[in-house]
Amino acid sequence: MRLVARDLRHTYRGAPTPVLDGVSVEVPAGASAAIIGPSGSGKTTLLSLMGGLLPVQHGAAVAVDAADREWPVPAVASWVLQTVSLIPARTALDNVAIGAFSATGDRRVARARATSALASVGLATLAHSPARLLSGGEAQRVAIARALASGRPVVLADEPTGQLDAATSAVVLDALLGASGDRTVIVVTHDAEVAARCDITLELRDGTLRERRR
Repeated sequence: MRLVARDLRHTYRGAPTPVLDGVSVEVPAGASAAIIGPSGSGKTTLLSLMGGLLPVQHGAAVAVDAADREWPVPAVASWVLQTVSLIPARTALDNVAIGAFSATGDRRVARARATSALASVGLATLAHSPARLLSGGEAQRVAIARALASGRPVVLADEPTGQLDAATSAVVLDALLGASGDRTVIVVTHDAEVAARCDITLELRDGTLRERRR
């Protein structure tokens, strides 16, 4: 699915100027896009508006399928948030399988998807470890695997490699941006190497967007 934002504007209460001032962009189906910019420029705000975590004050954000039907983005997207939310007492495999089970309703399929997703982010050996025993970086990788295992056509990720070293980041990016088929990925990042791996770079400054494509 492709993602389309049309004239998004957003002003936080009490702020003298909008953080987003008429942002429009389209990310093609199967493409990856990095949102970059200075701290406070509105990167997470833009991702949150596109993904439905914030109410849209002005404009619209939708997902569009191959038949040109529009869908609410939350109905077709999985999230990787900066704040990792796992069930501490359940294993890494259980936490990842939750995403797949919510999409399929089939426990066997969910566990198979979860096993594959954990392997793709380098955590196969920790599949049966309780989430409470994982390091911050390992927990972040579990959250990424959970998003991938859902099989949803859109992944929205806010600083997905922020807690990872360079070598682990490369493994995660291979899983997130690699042979994704029709998966569309939007990543908020401060990491130039992450942005360089994406098909499109979206730079936010002073409430407006500049777009660069490879």
